[in-house]
Amino acid sequence: MKIGLIGYGKMGREIQALAIEHGHSIESVIDSKSDWTEPELFSNLDVAIEFSTPEAAFDNIKGCLSKKIPIVVGTTGWYDNYDKIQSICKEQEGLLFHATNFSIGVNIMFAVNRYLSELMNPHKDYEVWIKETHHVHKKDAPSGTAITLADGIISNLDRKQDWSLKSSQGPESLWIQSFRLDEVPGTHEIMYNSDIDTISVKHEAKGRKGFALGAIKAAEWLVQQKTGIYGMKDLLNINV
Repeated sequence: MKIGLIGYGKMGREIQALAIEHGHSIESVIDSKSDWTEPELFSNLDVAIEFSTPEAAFDNIKGCLSKKIPIVVGTTGWYDNYDKIQSICKEQEGLLFHATNFSIGVNIMFAVNRYLSELMNPHKDYEVWIKETHHVHKKDAPSGTAITLADGIISNLDRKQDWSLKSSQGPESLWIQSFRLDEVPGTHEIMYNSDIDTISVKHEAKGRKGFALGAIKAAEWLVQQKTGIYGMKDLLNINV
């Protein structure tokens, strides 16, 4: 594949190295608003992979869709504009793949989380919360991954109606503890606690390679599709 990288931070560099290792080429790097005025950066792309910032993601996605370039988006924190992007994608008959986390292991954890929350629904003596830790450079909190985990719990656990970063919001609110520490790639833990015991499910990333590999696999899969919006459940064929 001929790939355009949108965003050239640590994730962008990791994807570049791994994509070349897998036989793909990096045709262009788009790392500022001014780059969008350079048509040659977009003229020869099979797909774009976007890991930028929450503030830039919406314009980056819209730009690729308008140029008929399939785009894989790893940036989180832009979902307030999801309905707009959905409309643009449909209007442009575009291809978009987005995920809050591209790690294969994390997406298996998403499925386990949904199933576990179904099992725990009748057991009201268990309190549940989420703890997430990332590097100090991550701008959004809680992480998109933590929000996805929270949504999975809320949709299946009748006693939880929303999530909050504060523990004092009441029993109907799911507490997400969010920490930013050193260079931690990403750790997420779900805990169910009662007076009798504690059940926990934890995923701890060892580095960025798993995220980069997942993004490349998503790009390889996306270019074989026609139109639409997809995610990791489509790629991994997870139905839970």
